Amino acid sequence: MSAQQAVAEGSSAPVVTLDFVGRRAETEEVTSRLSAESQAALRQFPLERMTGYGVDYADAVELRAHVIEGQDWRSAATELADVCLRRVEGAPGDTGRPTRIGHLRRASALLRMSQMMMLSDTPERRAIFVRAAELYAQAAEPSGDRERVTVETDHGPLVAWLVPADGTAVGSAVVIGGVEGWAMDFDSLGEALAARGIDTLLLDGPGQGETRLTHEHYLTAQWRDAYGRAVDFLDERSPGRPIGFIGNSMGGSVAMAVAAQDPRIRACVDNGGIHAPWLVPPTMGTFFSKMVAACGTDDEDRAVDVWKTVTPLADGPNTGYPLLVVQGGEDPMVSMDLAQILLQGAPTDDKHMVVFSDGNHCVYNHKHDRDALIADWMTARLSGLPSPDFVN
Repeated sequence: MSAQQAVAEGSSAPVVTLDFVGRRAETEEVTSRLSAESQAALRQFPLERMTGYGVDYADAVELRAHVIEGQDWRSAATELADVCLRRVEGAPGDTGRPTRIGHLRRASALLRMSQMMMLSDTPERRAIFVRAAELYAQAAEPSGDRERVTVETDHGPLVAWLVPADGTAVGSAVVIGGVEGWAMDFDSLGEALAARGIDTLLLDGPGQGETRLTHEHYLTAQWRDAYGRAVDFLDERSPGRPIGFIGNSMGGSVAMAVAAQDPRIRACVDNGGIHAPWLVPPTMGTFFSKMVAACGTDDEDRAVDVWKTVTPLADGPNTGYPLLVVQGGEDPMVSMDLAQILLQGAPTDDKHMVVFSDGNHCVYNHKHDRDALIADWMTARLSGLPSPDFVN
């Protein structure tokens, strides 16, 4: 984006034009000329998913346009982040505080998006993610509505963002992402929960986000211990307060596996998980590769063995926990048949599923309605109130 200043015809008043590449046609003919990575990025991260991870709509349009014009995904996202940071520098005094916060978060989201196609935890990728987290933290300082916290475990630290409840808290909740899409990417859900009186821990679990890229804490067979410590953190912070667990994508499978084993979990939401994560085949390409990378290994068999310990349908001491399954009717990754297997096999009778008929994976294309649905349900269950009616 660039700004041009001109004088309107017949007037001395300046006219400033903000230049953008703008939306470009994404026909097969056009995209076929791009690199394999660019084609994969455009396919894997449509506008709805990008905005679902916190990328501003205008930034998402511009990023895709730059890639269509031939720029690589990483540099296009990074340059757009730099544009946001220049606008941070130009925001005036106290009156510019909301502008600075907004553009710091936009820059952070763009940097997080820039590393999405990187399959290995290279020094460059780690540096990108550290910078994205720094910008997110800079935005949190003046906003005062969240703070970075560290949860110590026997296998390394967990990094999280604590979003305190507005007013008197009625409960606490852990929110996790999946194989890609991590704590900062789901902050809209944390904000929705906090607005309803739920202290929310946006957590990078083992193999995720800052926990992995900064502290090299990967998904291993001991992952349950780490999540237990995250629940300890909330329980020790507010003893006796009911706790919920929300998992997105493959994190939904993890959330259910945790909920069945920990009696402190009073309600659980699965948004896009599957009943047997270890059944994801290598033919799923980059997604399978990212599942392997989450385990900190190149050994596919070893990684599959780790994922076999994620058992969302297993019984446990907390069998019977309330469960909400959120499903997209047009999810290209998790079919309705798979969602039904998960629902029917869940070890509780207190369960139901809400389907967004045209929803994509994790229902990113209905983000606000999805967040409100999950937050309303979780608040009701942690408060001991009847579940809300699910209406249009």
